[in-house]
Amino acid sequence: MAIEIVQPNLLVVEGKEEELFFGAFIKHLDLQNVQVMGIGGKTTLRRNLKALTLSPHFADVIFLGIVRDANNDPGAAFQSVRDALHAVNLPAPECPLVPAGDSPRVAVMILPEEGVAGMLEDLCLGSVMQDPAMYCVEQYFECLRREGLSLPDNMSKAKVQVFLASRPRAGLRLGEAAQAGYWPWDAEAFQQVRTFLQLIGS
Repeated sequence: MAIEIVQPNLLVVEGKEEELFFGAFIKHLDLQNVQVMGIGGKTTLRRNLKALTLSPHFADVIFLGIVRDANNDPGAAFQSVRDALHAVNLPAPECPLVPAGDSPRVAVMILPEEGVAGMLEDLCLGSVMQDPAMYCVEQYFECLRREGLSLPDNMSKAKVQVFLASRPRAGLRLGEAAQAGYWPWDAEAFQQVRTFLQLIGS
């Protein structure tokens, strides 16, 4: 992984979609000193954190934020990030959202929220629950059930795709939709993320 650190505050995320999503959110919040860095998936976090600590200018990093999906087990997801931080001799927070250490300070956020299973897609769906299109999204999957058709393995990802098909530019992925302004940044569902990003960029 080629790493070029250009800001004093880093936000490490899982992949390209997350990089686009958080980049758009940071732009919305007008945070000028936060760099988003996709690390190619949660399974490569330890290896790529090592590469990050060895890269030029890492000594200049003031704050390191790490974001990971909870998937089926938020506790295990958080512990895996702590293990990766320990492995490269970086401060490992005792609990999500609370920074640890100094130079750099390190904080971890597990999505969609602390103690809840799921992923970024669930967070985004939570932000649009009041959108009229969500009724249509649910009806689509109910129709599949009535017809005896198989449902997607990952319903959260599928619902995001169906919801985004209702927007003016259909076919966008989650991160591209963020860049297009299709997620309501001021929604209550995003409060934890807003607070976390402002903590990093403060």
